[in-house]
Amino acid sequence: MSCQRKAPNVSCKPMTHPEYINMTSEEFELTVFSYLNEIGSELDKFEIKHNTKESAPDGTYQIDVKASFEALGVTINVLVECKHHKLPIKRETIQVLNDRLQSLGAQKGIMFSTSPFQSGCIEYAEKHGIALVRMIDGRYNYQTKSFESKTIHYPEDLSKYVGEYIYNKNGDNYTTYNLQSGWIDGLKEFILK
Repeated sequence: MSCQRKAPNVSCKPMTHPEYINMTSEEFELTVFSYLNEIGSELDKFEIKHNTKESAPDGTYQIDVKASFEALGVTINVLVECKHHKLPIKRETIQVLNDRLQSLGAQKGIMFSTSPFQSGCIEYAEKHGIALVRMIDGRYNYQTKSFESKTIHYPEDLSKYVGEYIYNKNGDNYTTYNLQSGWIDGLKEFILK
């Protein structure tokens, strides 16, 4: 059956993954905050702050999201940067986050982005133990095509946005774990290891 014989407004081919997702800064940061808050609901003495200023011996830093929790009697600090960019994230951007981790004595770092990460950025993050999450449109995460009609059917409860947690870099390849409400175990594992 060809696309011309289908009813109007019916998609005939899968959507292509965009280089950039168009979400507002507020939607972006609230989505990130909700992922971390969900993880924190299972942690001891969990605290989370949005848009906070943190002092270090070398200056004061603005942190998009800071979370802390206690494990084995020690406070673990997690710094999260939210990059609402249209261009791919470069290695230098993740190096800045790594410098902040060192200056503030934080144990974990996560960078969320609305655009893709360049390969050098992914490699650097993997070597320095920093998690990378790219936000994508939820429809790209769930595409079921009917063999006969070639249409894509999305469930009604589909998340508007999904995070692609990038990990296990191996050569030119890496693995992703999709994050959404109720499915945050991949990022939780990173925070707890």
